[in-house]
Amino acid sequence: MVERFLSQTSFTSVEDFKEHLHFNIKENFNFAYDVVDAWAEEQPDKLALLWTNDEGAEIKLSFSDIKQRSDQAAAYLQSLGIGHGDMVMLILKRRLEWWITMLALCKIGAVAIPATHMLTKKDIIYRNNRASVKAIICVGEEYVISQIQAAMPDSPTVDVLVSVGPIVGEGFHDWNAEIGNAPAFVRPKHVNTNDDTMLMYFTSGTSGEPKMVAHDHLYALGHLTTGVFWHNLSEDSIHLTVADTGWGKAVWGKFYGQWFAGATVFVYDHEKFSADSMLRQMEKHRVTSFCAPPTVYRFLIREDFSQYDLSALRYCCTAGEALNAAVYDKFRQLTGIKLMEGFGQTETTMTLGTMPWMEPKPGSMGMPNPQYDIQLIKADGTPCEEGEKGEIVVRVGDRKPIGLFKEYYRDEELTREAWHDGLYHTGDMAWRDEDGYYWFEGRIDDVIKSSGYRIGPFEVESALMTHPAVVECAITGVPDDIRGMVVKATVVLGKEWKDKAGDALVKELQNHVKRVTAPYKYPRIIEFVDELPKTISGKIRRVEIRDKDKAQQTNS
Repeated sequence: MVERFLSQTSFTSVEDFKEHLHFNIKENFNFAYDVVDAWAEEQPDKLALLWTNDEGAEIKLSFSDIKQRSDQAAAYLQSLGIGHGDMVMLILKRRLEWWITMLALCKIGAVAIPATHMLTKKDIIYRNNRASVKAIICVGEEYVISQIQAAMPDSPTVDVLVSVGPIVGEGFHDWNAEIGNAPAFVRPKHVNTNDDTMLMYFTSGTSGEPKMVAHDHLYALGHLTTGVFWHNLSEDSIHLTVADTGWGKAVWGKFYGQWFAGATVFVYDHEKFSADSMLRQMEKHRVTSFCAPPTVYRFLIREDFSQYDLSALRYCCTAGEALNAAVYDKFRQLTGIKLMEGFGQTETTMTLGTMPWMEPKPGSMGMPNPQYDIQLIKADGTPCEEGEKGEIVVRVGDRKPIGLFKEYYRDEELTREAWHDGLYHTGDMAWRDEDGYYWFEGRIDDVIKSSGYRIGPFEVESALMTHPAVVECAITGVPDDIRGMVVKATVVLGKEWKDKAGDALVKELQNHVKRVTAPYKYPRIIEFVDELPKTISGKIRRVEIRDKDKAQQTNS
């Protein structure tokens, strides 16, 4: 499959990858037809999806099954009046119907808008009206159904509501009762061009209101490198990415790149994360490849790995936030596997990564993916030298890189702010070492300026994470009359340390940071909490911590 879309399909070095990664771009490329249906034709019985849940259910679907079900779903959606260019919001958690509907929408040229099940009435109204959503397909759960129903009076563009069960609310179509009555699917004469919008995400909102990130059909092709090379997948791989389908990481790890490789996508549909349950699923189903945000690895490494048979596991990756070196070292000690880090955004596919032919440096996000022209620039726009901190930007020439977003939908001003003078500005800070590896510093807005120093939150978080008491932490700046800002650490303690929270532990953690990194970076304020505020994608919402501190200062 891969050879249809790349001039060269295997690489042995950074130089080889950089010089010879070339895409063969098909006119009117469509992932559903050109990849998934092509697998169904050539290897119809090959296992495409292995779905399980926390109640013990298990469903196996071959590529032939996936084609049949997505054809049926496409015909069903057409019978409901959904067609080319229509905006369809999917609130499906990890239900099997998400994979089927994503393909069905692709087959009729409609636009998928995956969303989290935690949206409130207000969130749903905002999304419906900003994107002119025509249809919502959702899990039939009381909370989700009730929030959608409450949003309808203020959502004039929404014509169609579909529930996949078990609850079918008033005003909703019943997916399970109706889909079998759909007519035979007939592929539309014209489905899409490469420039048509295929997928749209509302950003997870680590700061400000969510933005609408619009992707064209070549975005799927851009993820070939994600699955085939960064995840190092092949036809015999069974791959698990931990991600809710409302987050962009789902298409990074549970959809596009994995099926380019012909791998089996493993899905564990669970209500509440448990490190033990996750490891048991990996053991039972012989998962060979795993990807999760650093938060998940932090909890996994606290389990007794001698109790699990992970002998099938061969390759592991991480993305979402920068990986602390302490977590990398502990996971390798437990498994013998090196964690391969990657970096990207909702607006991109993987832009930087540690590839199989590279030796990972713990805590580094790797090197640029050659499908993007990545540079580091200082505030004045000049290039950074080795060791200098700057913003990660993508240089855009005459043709938009495959995988880069089209625009912030219906917001020309916001698009121009991020994408101007031939550069897409990621808003993320990093530095590059003498070997060309990039090291994450944090969002531009997260950098703390204290007593003339610029302090990146990640370097302090990494220092704290090497203390055995710390499970998770977030570093933010707190306004200070003398220093301008002081460093604050919001810390989640391990269960065996929780009863030790107090002044003595605060002092111990402060002294620990002074020993591990430059003393001026130590947190002058430490707050112990049970959990950190996060987006659905697992990213820490430092803006929420800052806003809370600001409100407390205002009221004091």
